[in-house]
Amino acid sequence: MKVAIGGIDGYIGWALAIHLVRKGHTVSGIDSLITRKRVEEVGSWSATPILEPKARVMAAEEIFGSRIEYVEGDLTDYDTVESFLEATKPDAFVHLAEQRSAPYSMIDVRHAVETQVTNITSSLNLVYAIRARCPGIHLVKMGTMGEYGTPAIDIPEGFFEIEYHGRRDRLPFPRMAGSWYHWSKVHDSGNMMFANKIWGLQITDVMQGVVYGTRTPDITDERLLTRFDFDETWGTALNRFCAQSVLGIPMTVYGKGGQTRGYISLADSVQCLRIAIENPPKKGEYRVLNQFDESYSVRTLARLVFDVAKIKGLEPSIANVSNPRVEEEEHYYNPAHESLTKLGYRKTRTLEAELGTIMDDLKRYRQRLQAKREVILPRTDWREPENLLR
Repeated sequence: MKVAIGGIDGYIGWALAIHLVRKGHTVSGIDSLITRKRVEEVGSWSATPILEPKARVMAAEEIFGSRIEYVEGDLTDYDTVESFLEATKPDAFVHLAEQRSAPYSMIDVRHAVETQVTNITSSLNLVYAIRARCPGIHLVKMGTMGEYGTPAIDIPEGFFEIEYHGRRDRLPFPRMAGSWYHWSKVHDSGNMMFANKIWGLQITDVMQGVVYGTRTPDITDERLLTRFDFDETWGTALNRFCAQSVLGIPMTVYGKGGQTRGYISLADSVQCLRIAIENPPKKGEYRVLNQFDESYSVRTLARLVFDVAKIKGLEPSIANVSNPRVEEEEHYYNPAHESLTKLGYRKTRTLEAELGTIMDDLKRYRQRLQAKREVILPRTDWREPENLLR
């Protein structure tokens, strides 16, 4: 298949590109490199050294003998999107090209507006350009499990049956997002459903859990490394805990640490996306896939990192700190995630095993962590409308 990836320079985008090439697919990608600039804006960088896009592509071709076509371009520009689709004529487009950080969206009004405008604009440009140039392709749009929030009932995959005042219907499950970023993804999902309704576009909306890992089995050379963020703005709690343990800084558990989310390894995330691509929905169908393996609370993650860090000869510690976010710190959490398994997905990585690899990689690049250690501690407060970038 011919697969196009929006956001190919990103953490998942680059790993997915390599994985698809290794599986015999033809891959092209587009990226504005804005994530690199945004990470630099908050004073950070990737813990793993990453090559510039053209050098990455050359390395992949040298190692695997397969060419990945790369174009630098911004999906918020409609003409760019239309031209890219016209040139590549893909069978599937994977949309990973959005601002993906909740803390970044909460810094101030500028970052909130930037997040919502750019994310929603890129998605609208895509559906309009697909409708105009290639209405028969499969759009795989990356959503997030964070769209659902943490309701006190089980979470289905997108839709649920409800009875109200004696009448029944199948409706989208209510969204209760927790940041301006997550709300932008909710709006995206609504727009995808509407594009499907009016034009019959073939769309898979992937509600993805937190992804972890520094590499996949396809990343066989240091030149192929994908990015790994560890600061409080771009790094996940798990990433921060691993970096803090390597640096000898106490792991900063926000509040009580009962915040629970779904998690999946990078290797299995790209496997899931490939399976979704290779098994598209029916013509004219909009479907939702919840993508994660296991659910963990933040305090459980800290304990798991603690145990692995000790095995690796480190001296980890855990500290509960004031929670800068507005969120439930103890809650019920039971989302469904059967659809990908029915399509053939099988888990290949455990969190404990991947933590060992993450620790080994971060120890190798300890100097990069040390150079940016001041950006790991929390500084973006959900209650403060004008946080300062220091």
